Amino acid sequence: MDLAFTPEEQTFREDIRAWVRTNLPADISHKVHNALRLSRDDMQRWAKILGKKGWLGHGWPKEFGGPGWNAVQKHLFEEECALAGAPRVVPFGPVMVAPVIMAFGNAEQQQRFLPGIASGDVWWSQGYSEPGAGSDLASVKCRAERQGNNYIVNGQKTWTTLGQYGEWIFCLVRTSNDGKPQTGISFLLIDMKSPGVTVRPIVLLDGEAEVNEVWFDNVEVPANNLIGEENKGWTYAKHLLSHERTNIADVNRAKRELERLKRIAKIENVYDDMRFRDEIAKLEVDVVALEMLVLRVLSADTAGKNSLDIAGLLKIRGSEIQQRYSELMMLAAGPYSLPFIEEAMEAGWQGDYPGAGVHCAPLASTYFNLRKTTIYGGSNEVQRNIVSQVVLG
Repeated sequence: MDLAFTPEEQTFREDIRAWVRTNLPADISHKVHNALRLSRDDMQRWAKILGKKGWLGHGWPKEFGGPGWNAVQKHLFEEECALAGAPRVVPFGPVMVAPVIMAFGNAEQQQRFLPGIASGDVWWSQGYSEPGAGSDLASVKCRAERQGNNYIVNGQKTWTTLGQYGEWIFCLVRTSNDGKPQTGISFLLIDMKSPGVTVRPIVLLDGEAEVNEVWFDNVEVPANNLIGEENKGWTYAKHLLSHERTNIADVNRAKRELERLKRIAKIENVYDDMRFRDEIAKLEVDVVALEMLVLRVLSADTAGKNSLDIAGLLKIRGSEIQQRYSELMMLAAGPYSLPFIEEAMEAGWQGDYPGAGVHCAPLASTYFNLRKTTIYGGSNEVQRNIVSQVVLG
C-alpha cells in the first residue's frame, strides 16, 4: 500500500484544515484539547455546523446528500477535525444507522429519516446490548410482537451511550424464537418520546452518567419503522457493526492524545527520562500501525471487499491504545493525577494539592472512563475469537 498522499489530497487536507479552523468554536476546541466535559449543546452545536456544510454525513455518497468523498478524503477530514480539537461526531446517527437505512431501508424511510441525521437536528441512540446480551448479541430478548399495523415492544436495553439525549433509537428486537437465535431478530426504529419508553442513568467510575438503561413497556411502534424484512435484522446488524468497530478505533483521536501526552510529559519534567520516552515511542509506533490498519479497512470497503475481520482487529488495537495513553498521562503526572474532583473538570482546580497543574484535573476521570473500551462494541476477548476463526479457520 502506498501511503504517500498525492498533491491533490494534500490540497484537500489544507482546504479542510482552513475550514475547520474558521468554523470550529474556540470554546469547544479548548474543552477537547484539555479533556474537559462536553455538554449536549457543545456536541450538537458542532454537529449542526457540520450539517449545514453537508459534512456531518461525510462518509455518505452523493445520492443521499453526502459529499461523495473517497476513503482517503474521509480519513483526512477526520484527522484534521481531530487534530484541531473538534468533538468526535456522535456516531449513532450519521455513522451507524444511516448506512443501514441507505442499504436496506425503503425510499420512504430514506426520505423520512436521513435529512434529520444529515443536519444534526435529530439525536439517535443505539439499542443493541441487553443485560444478557452484550458480546453475545444474538441472545437479545427485547421482544416486538406484530399487532396489526404496529409492533408492541417490551424489554430492556443497557449501556445506551448518551441515551439521555436520544430522540430516536434503533434497536435489535426479537420477533421470532424459531431456528437459530440470529434468525429471529429484526431491526426497528423507535421514537424515544413514545409512551412506555423510560431512560435510567448508569453512573460510571468517573462519576458521569454517560450510559443508560432504556426500558420498553408496551411501546407501540408503527410497522413501517421496520428496516428491511422481519427476522433479517442480524444481517443489518453485522453491516452496522463493521462501521462501529472502524469508528471505535478512533485513530485520529489517538494521534491528538499522543501529542497531549507529550505536552504533559514535558510539563511534568519526565519527557527527558529515557524509560518514559521509550513508552511514548512504543505507543507512537502502535498508533502508526493502527492508522495503517484503518487505511486497509477503508481500502477494502472502497474495493467492495468484506473487511469485518480487520474491523475486529481495529477494535482490539484501538481500545488498547486508548487505555495506554490514559495510563501514561497518569504516570507522567504521578500523585497529582490522583485527586478526582468533578468540579476540577470545569475549573482546572486540584483542591489543596500544591504543585498540580491545570492539565492534571481530568486525568483520573479519563483513565476511569476508558476502562470501558475493551468491553463495549464486543469485548476484546470475543473479538480475538472472531478474528482467529475468520483468519485462521
